[in-house]
Amino acid sequence: MTISVSQPNWDLDAPQPDLLLAKLSHLGLIRICGEQGHSFIQGQVTTDISSLGKDQWRWGAHCDPKGKMLASFRIFDLDDSLFMLLPSSSIGVDLPQLQKYAVFSKAELSDVTGDWQLFGVAGDKAERFIHDTFGVTTDGAAMAGLTQIEGGAILKDGPRYLLMLSSAAAAAFEQRLDTQVYDASAWQALEILAGYPNLSAEHSGQYVPQMCNLQAIDGISFTKGCYMGQETIARMKYRGGNKRALYVLAGHTEAELGLDTKLEIALEDGFRRAGQIIEYVQRGQKVLLTAVLANDTQADARLRVADDAASSLRVLALPYSLQD
Repeated sequence: MTISVSQPNWDLDAPQPDLLLAKLSHLGLIRICGEQGHSFIQGQVTTDISSLGKDQWRWGAHCDPKGKMLASFRIFDLDDSLFMLLPSSSIGVDLPQLQKYAVFSKAELSDVTGDWQLFGVAGDKAERFIHDTFGVTTDGAAMAGLTQIEGGAILKDGPRYLLMLSSAAAAAFEQRLDTQVYDASAWQALEILAGYPNLSAEHSGQYVPQMCNLQAIDGISFTKGCYMGQETIARMKYRGGNKRALYVLAGHTEAELGLDTKLEIALEDGFRRAGQIIEYVQRGQKVLLTAVLANDTQADARLRVADDAASSLRVLALPYSLQD
């Protein structure tokens, strides 16, 4: 059975449906297994794998030796293997770099995106949908961050849920669906509003994790042992020097956005280059996006798309604090 996927039919600034089910075709999975799989990744990424519980997931980043992110991801443990959930475009950049160092460990890394189907569930009726569909207890905040189910797992992210289903489990799931399934942009809009740093291949090697707010979403451990790029990341925390941060912007433009679209900010003497788009959703002339800007950008700043003088972008409040 081939599932029918539709584009969202509501405005970006309108309330979302009571039940939003999206197929996350923009995300992929890297699997890490083997006798030394966990210890290998512990020495590569920013998050503390040694304290990761079987019922947890965490944000993290894999950096180059200079501390610049090659990829950002969610990571979790399932059936004694670690899985990194990340934008599929970045797998081609990040996986070869991990494999280059894994040859010295008893660890095996592979792109297993094709073995799984990924869905996102959100909205006021999401909790009931998860309970009725999978028979798991969804007692609000009491539900674990990671719940293993037959043929996969459910990752709980606040009021939202990510489904990771094997091919067989996904086929059974799709067979009994009686609700509309939307494309990945419906989920991306929610991730953007959450201020999440979904780094694509286009931005690999450009930003230290703090420039994309990884520290604010528990994606960096400053107490674990050594890992790739640690010196730069620790120096930025303890000695300062970071002048950029991830912001959420919303507004309108007649231009067609891309990850290479330039942004400008209004200053006293006119507009000047402001920063770079990390992730975006565009519906008609309305846009929602995350962008790396100067970290002293004010809440009332006026921004625009560089190639559209009539465009307008405003800063939205982040759902987390950037204060240490």
